[in-house]
Amino acid sequence: MERTGEPAAPIARGKFHNYILSIPKPHPQLTNQKTTPGILPTAKQSWKDLFNFKQRILVTNPTTNHTSTEWGKPVPLRNPISLLAQLSAKDWLFFIVGFCAWTADAFDFHALSIQQVKLAKYYNTSKTNISTAITLTLLLRSLGAAMFGLAGDKWGRKWPMVFNMVILGVLQIATIYSATFPQFLGVRALFGLFMGGVYGNAIAMALENSPVDARGLMSGILQQGYSFGYVCAACANLGVGGGDESWKTVFWIGAGVSIGVGVVRCFFPDSQQFLDAKKEGKKKGSATAGAFWRETKVMLGQEWKMCIYCIILMTWFNYYSHTSQDSYTTFMLTQKELGNSSASRASIIMKTGACVGGTIIGYFSQWFGRRRTIICAALISMALIPAWILPEGERNLSASGFFMQFFVQGAWGVIPIHLNELSPPAFRSSFPGITYQLGNMISSPSAQIVNAISESHFVKSRSGKRAEAYGPTMGIATAIIALGIAATTALGPEMRGREFEKTKPAGMNISEGGNGSSADDVEFGSISDKAQVGQCEDGGRTIDEKK
Repeated sequence: MERTGEPAAPIARGKFHNYILSIPKPHPQLTNQKTTPGILPTAKQSWKDLFNFKQRILVTNPTTNHTSTEWGKPVPLRNPISLLAQLSAKDWLFFIVGFCAWTADAFDFHALSIQQVKLAKYYNTSKTNISTAITLTLLLRSLGAAMFGLAGDKWGRKWPMVFNMVILGVLQIATIYSATFPQFLGVRALFGLFMGGVYGNAIAMALENSPVDARGLMSGILQQGYSFGYVCAACANLGVGGGDESWKTVFWIGAGVSIGVGVVRCFFPDSQQFLDAKKEGKKKGSATAGAFWRETKVMLGQEWKMCIYCIILMTWFNYYSHTSQDSYTTFMLTQKELGNSSASRASIIMKTGACVGGTIIGYFSQWFGRRRTIICAALISMALIPAWILPEGERNLSASGFFMQFFVQGAWGVIPIHLNELSPPAFRSSFPGITYQLGNMISSPSAQIVNAISESHFVKSRSGKRAEAYGPTMGIATAIIALGIAATTALGPEMRGREFEKTKPAGMNISEGGNGSSADDVEFGSISDKAQVGQCEDGGRTIDEKK
């Protein structure tokens, strides 16, 4: 970040927390300094900052200790190859396993969503009833995120992820042997509980050692593990054909992938950053269950507004992805009258666009800003809706689907690092996972709503037959959701470039002699002896003592 010397208005925030320019020793009075508090001042400033390409930073004079706010110039985009080269072999290992875990998670989920027609025939029920399984899965993911996310913050990412992935594989096998529809629903509900634990631990493990300049690019690549999982599931569906029982083969493949990722994760330790920080915390005698829960309580007291904001944001985003993709294969099979092979090929091309878009747009966010990037991608996707649902034929639908998902998942490509930067540093496994999955829980009826409305309204297909109105339903819903994402993001905070690599694990940041009853008992900074410049824009945290 390059300082310009140009003064800027103070950040609208109730308390100062993160980032100060180098000072010779800690100054505790700074952490209690206040500006105009409240949600509205933060939202107003966030909106204004959207139109200023510079970033707001705080600077402290080392002589007078006077703190002021200045504008800084964003770091220019770097060659992506040089960014990838910054990661060590060990960093790449952690990233790849996190990517594979997220891919396996997505494969297991989409093994159901893209085979709703087959499953409806197999269980002799409606597609709306089959989508109840999707709703149950999404409802219970938030509970799994809390369980495995807190376990990851307390004990590390390794064993919670191993257990999580192996049980996911077992539940995929249990789905295959579900003889009745109620059994099928019960297994998928339990599947959702364990599926929820993957996201938080996967992105924390994959991104916590990523260099600051490479975060946008790595976030974009990581998020596309979800799209890649969809592509793999669609390829498997294409390979097994359209038989009523062919869905079982796809579930067998998903089970093998999930268990395989869990087994591979057994063979290397937690990240060195986590192990060193945990060792440092144990030296101070604070690595206890009581300290962990006290720190969690303090964090929630400090960050409840941020929690609510992130849940709202992720609710919009989960409606965005599930509304635009879960029933798209069904839309092509019914309203567009494509065969199973043609619909599968179009789905694969569509999600290839998602993989490309998420990577490119996530990388672009490192320079253009997280919020600006999300807003632009969402609005462009809204403009593409007519071209997405009106064409006929496999080729046209493949092309329009490619560009639609390029921007839908392009906006999503910013989310892993955006959530990590908004998270309290010691809770980077649980906070993103829980807020993401609570958003998933609220948006869980999305596929069911789309199916129910589509099956009760009809349009004429190209052949003149009456067809269920999946196209208009998805188009209208996606437009509303895209506007919601743009508005919520425009009024929210951003902490691009936030430093969290040296933070101790949760439960080890309680100050000696503290009882966990106030914010002053928790050190939410790094364990470095030096304070330094940090960029904190758009209503985000600003000052934190680095003790």
